[in-house]
Amino acid sequence: MHILDTGLAQEIVARTMRIIPFNVNVMDAHGVILASGNAARVGELHAGALLALAKKLTTEIDGAAAHKLHGAQPGINLPLCVGGEICGAVGLSGAPDDVRQFGELVRLSAEMILEQAALTQTLQSHSRYREAFVLNLIRYEPGARAELEGWAQRLGIDIERMQLVFLVELQGVPAAVDHAPSAVQLLQMRLLARRDDALTATVGPAELVLLEAWEPSRKGLETPPQRRLDALAQLLREECTLPFTLSMGIALPGIDGAAISYGSARTASRLGRARHPQQQVFSYYEMDLPVLLSGLDSGWQAHQLRMPIARLAHDKSRAMLRATLSAWFEQNENSAATAKALGIHRNTLDYRLRRIGELTGLDLGASEDKLLLYVSSLLSPTLSPILNATVSPDAPPA
Repeated sequence: MHILDTGLAQEIVARTMRIIPFNVNVMDAHGVILASGNAARVGELHAGALLALAKKLTTEIDGAAAHKLHGAQPGINLPLCVGGEICGAVGLSGAPDDVRQFGELVRLSAEMILEQAALTQTLQSHSRYREAFVLNLIRYEPGARAELEGWAQRLGIDIERMQLVFLVELQGVPAAVDHAPSAVQLLQMRLLARRDDALTATVGPAELVLLEAWEPSRKGLETPPQRRLDALAQLLREECTLPFTLSMGIALPGIDGAAISYGSARTASRLGRARHPQQQVFSYYEMDLPVLLSGLDSGWQAHQLRMPIARLAHDKSRAMLRATLSAWFEQNENSAATAKALGIHRNTLDYRLRRIGELTGLDLGASEDKLLLYVSSLLSPTLSPILNATVSPDAPPA
């Protein structure tokens, strides 16, 4: 048992010497003084402790015996036991008749401190083990499948259930201070204090992942994930002291489900913040098409899909036309609702839509052309530099 260290030894000395009028020494399993009310003795080999450790019994040293032992002083020495193992000894300096009554009290206090430290160490070790599992799961590699399955079994986690990943991203994170928990670690501790069974992991200086198993209801996928997202968002508002965004990925079963869910949560966050910068909470289920299309970010297919929107950039009214198109799609292609949302006359809207059709070469009345234009708008930046150009006034409506 290696739980006893200098820090704990100093804590034992400080706490016990506040309640008894005698010097206290704490020794390791080899009899070396780790902490003492007499700082000059730290680092010395304690003869009385060696006897107590060898006999595994309380040992008293009176004045006569102290003269026979090199460097020894009168007192009483008691072995310290944690988890059934001797890890060191505690000694009280003074005539045995004077200090004897305090011996068991000091030993009991010392062992309680050590047992609490051992429990904390065990819990921290278990927490780190769970966190390492989450990190490896969201970074899943096929070659690690067997190891992860064994890991999950030891933790009592059924990885064949639906895996749902939440990503918390903090803004305005202060610079880290040496030996102090970071902002994301503090948030992690607060969340674990509220939900001690949560599977969490820090994936960066400002990012925290939460992994949950989820069983869909027979009614479908819509409501339960949203309830969990809303509940977690409320919990974060109560516990997080920094601005944050929260995103939820897709729920998928199997050992690779968590990695896919994590990737979709990251993409939902990126796209959501770009499209709705004032929004705080994002969900894959509210932007599944943009997230699914994000895999077409590069290549000739992506270039072709972006072409319709790119053609708008050649018109002097490009920003106005792009805003009109975005509003039209947001209003489900309902012209009356779009005109109202933009605050323009219906004829003006019709003119703009005809102009968009002319520039893109697409028929906005044809389903396939509308779909292509919608996909093109999703794959193109909402506001690129060229789309920030000065807006020209509308031409007169026909």
